[in-house]
Amino acid sequence: MTSVKEFRVERAATPTDLGRGAFVFTDDYSVFDWGKMPDAIPNKGASLCAMGAYNFELLEDAGIATHYEGVVGGSGEPVPLDEVAHPPREMAIDLTQVPDLPHDGREYDYDAYFESAGQNYLIPLEIVFRNTVPVGSSLRSRADPADFDLGYDAWPEEVVDLPEPVVEFSTKLEESDRYLDRGEADRIAGDVDVDRLEDLALAVNEVVTDRAAEVDLVHEDGKIETFYHDGEVLVADVVGTFDENRFSYDDQEVSKEVIRQYHKRTQSEWVEAVSAAKDRAKSEDVADWKSLCERDPEPLPDHVIDAARDLYTAGTNAYVGRDLFDAPSLADAVETVRDL
Repeated sequence: MTSVKEFRVERAATPTDLGRGAFVFTDDYSVFDWGKMPDAIPNKGASLCAMGAYNFELLEDAGIATHYEGVVGGSGEPVPLDEVAHPPREMAIDLTQVPDLPHDGREYDYDAYFESAGQNYLIPLEIVFRNTVPVGSSLRSRADPADFDLGYDAWPEEVVDLPEPVVEFSTKLEESDRYLDRGEADRIAGDVDVDRLEDLALAVNEVVTDRAAEVDLVHEDGKIETFYHDGEVLVADVVGTFDENRFSYDDQEVSKEVIRQYHKRTQSEWVEAVSAAKDRAKSEDVADWKSLCERDPEPLPDHVIDAARDLYTAGTNAYVGRDLFDAPSLADAVETVRDL
């Protein structure tokens, strides 16, 4: 189970064969790696399921292999998104193996992981692609504008367009994710070359970016997860949703970043405690940083939950080109969150 979706196994994967299962999307949300927050956003789960399914179907049309088998409608069988009349909450998927990743403090034994994996395993990386550098992007803390031939001495307090998409690699299965240099990412990728993963990420990015532009959204950044099976790399997890990716509309964020920034403004002491706990865990070589955090988050006000619900549902309606949800127009939903 993840922090925002439940995971059901119908047939377990083996070292040689894929399994079958499903994601069941909840209305929970997570920011700053906290896991399940103390409240929920109505219809968020269904909006992520629908948007993710739509993108998987776009990827399949583009010849990109994925683990997606369809959404689960009233019949209980997986079907294409356009065959369901109501917003789905369940997505049928192929399953791979995720072996244990042993660790001693913050030292992780990837050799042991791959010894257990056979030829069917989750590649323990997140592959991040960036088209822009928004104000909240973590890239600003790791790189300078000059690294990308940009004409700034320092990052400005506005979105910066990158000349070409940038691809980065981070860990996936460690207690606290960290960005990797290319050499370490190549080692953690197992049998797959990182150049191959980069090409796949750029292909996915192009599909999502093109669809976003068709509905007046700007696709700023996102990520993919992948698994390896018998020589093939498949796109896994969920792709191109308002949780996995950043989008904007008329210069306003349209993604989980809205909630993340709201917490920064209104619960700064908790956000700072999270950062301090992560730093302490790193210095003390402790994997579980959350146990060191001295504060817990507070629930969101009702009007913020309502605004977030409308943003997710209106954005999904626009992206998939259907009125799946009873929601305002995307333009109206965006105007509401501008004032949060």
